[in-house]
Amino acid sequence: MPAEPAPWYVYLLECRNGSYYAGISNDVDARFQAHLCGKGARYTRANPPVKLLAMRAYPDRSAASKAECELKRQPRARKLAWLQQRSAET
Repeated sequence: MPAEPAPWYVYLLECRNGSYYAGISNDVDARFQAHLCGKGARYTRANPPVKLLAMRAYPDRSAASKAECELKRQPRARKLAWLQQRSAET
């Protein structure tokens, strides 16, 4: 029986300048470390992250990419709501 594929995650980082950065990964811890070391996205190289705010699992990369795109289009207040919704689920 084939193994179930690992989930993909949408994650939200808080950057040193107070902004938020959203991304996707199937290994959020490793990706966060890459961002911290300056090996992540161009945005986080210019605006280093200070903490991981939240993450949510999705069944596959496609679903995570769609959710990330939607989150990135949201104004800051909606991103805060996304964080609060996540906190309520845990």
